[in-house]
Amino acid sequence: MSSLGFQVVYRLLNDPSRPEISAERAFLPDDVDGWKQARQPLLTYESQTRVEESPVILFSVAYELELTGLFSCLELATIPVLRSERTTSHPLIICGGPLTFSNPLPLAPFVDVVVMGEAEDVLPELVETLLSAGVGEAPQSSSERSALLARLSQLSGVWVPSVHGEHLPKVAACENAKLPATSAILTPHTELRSMFLIEPERGCSRGCTYCVMRRSTNGGMRLVSPERVKSLLPDGIERVGLVGAAVTDHPKLPAILHHIVEERGLQVGISSLRADRLTSEIVGLLAKGGYRTLTVASDGASERMRDKIERRTKAHHILRSAELARQHGLKTLKVYMMCGLPDETDEDIDELISFAKEISKVVRLAYGVAPFVAKRNTPLDGAPFAGIATVEQRLARLKLGLRGCAEVRPTSARWAWVEYLLAQGGSDAGLRAYAAHLAGGSFAAWRRAFEGFSTYHVPPDDRPKALPAALRLPVLSAGG
Repeated sequence: MSSLGFQVVYRLLNDPSRPEISAERAFLPDDVDGWKQARQPLLTYESQTRVEESPVILFSVAYELELTGLFSCLELATIPVLRSERTTSHPLIICGGPLTFSNPLPLAPFVDVVVMGEAEDVLPELVETLLSAGVGEAPQSSSERSALLARLSQLSGVWVPSVHGEHLPKVAACENAKLPATSAILTPHTELRSMFLIEPERGCSRGCTYCVMRRSTNGGMRLVSPERVKSLLPDGIERVGLVGAAVTDHPKLPAILHHIVEERGLQVGISSLRADRLTSEIVGLLAKGGYRTLTVASDGASERMRDKIERRTKAHHILRSAELARQHGLKTLKVYMMCGLPDETDEDIDELISFAKEISKVVRLAYGVAPFVAKRNTPLDGAPFAGIATVEQRLARLKLGLRGCAEVRPTSARWAWVEYLLAQGGSDAGLRAYAAHLAGGSFAAWRRAFEGFSTYHVPPDDRPKALPAALRLPVLSAGG
């Protein structure tokens, strides 16, 4: 519910002018194993209806490792996970979400339809096609379901794996006039509790070579005027979240923040802060709007690495961010970065350590470190994964160098390797993911499932050793 895209789809499907269409929410339980053991069905939030009774189920998939959540949802709903094992008596399974901007191919064995990219223009047309085919009114025959999928495959921005194979259509972009997206539901029971979300911009004008949302994606950066943003903020709210890939690149951001914080007296949050765009005015407004931690991204460990990935952020920008944080009474500067980029060396990590020690003299410092994972539809598509051993060695070097001076919060090198395999894979990677899921979902199960996946640039020491016969036959041969 903290995803603005999820809320956009919810609003589109619950249009008061279209009473013949309705959508209810369902969520993967925190304790999936407990639900399975108790044989609890997956129920909708609004009416506690069993999910499998719906004629159509839509999934929002944010990134590669959420694929196993899709498996679990279908299992809890007693729906066959593999598309090849479902019949027309089962619901139509449709996916969308951020993953579709990069590589949805691993979804192919499991879903009927994928909405690529932005849903505002595509989804209404897709729904009209479903309605005209009588979906939800009576059971479909196999020929009727095939005819429906053929019609859906003709829609712009729609991928139907059974028709298109692994040929992906262009990612959809909505008309600028339909921006911005805003919250459909406010609730205190989410990560961004009771926060009204709104876009002051969509997309990005920058060219960072690792990023899916770089300037070549969907027309680059599209701005929303401050007047438009102000007009859409409802009465009775306490917190506003400004959402976008490059919010601080909006040239009128200070005016938007001034209205929210000074004129309306509201708290504010921003989804992405660029260190090279921060000013005393902006940081001061963020502090007054409730910020206690200033979060920026450097991405590359050294100036050399940032130049290689075309990241504009320089060391002096990050140092200036620390000074602004201290000036305005913020407690911590948190810096996101990647390790394991192509051509990275220990010397790059040492430069980061030296620089971090300098920053830590200004303000409390924390690093969030993620191993680099090459994504499709970026200039670094196909770049090798550095290797689990290499990434873990670099993280250990960083932790040791910053002991007592900065907190280091890394994400797992092992699961980054799994993410890499899925990010670079096709439908066969999806089948192997399902094999790993059936084998318990441990990292060892993933290693076994991806044995022999030689189409990837995976260092030999990271390749799994063996795939048990029990995993090979029923899964890897299924569904193409």
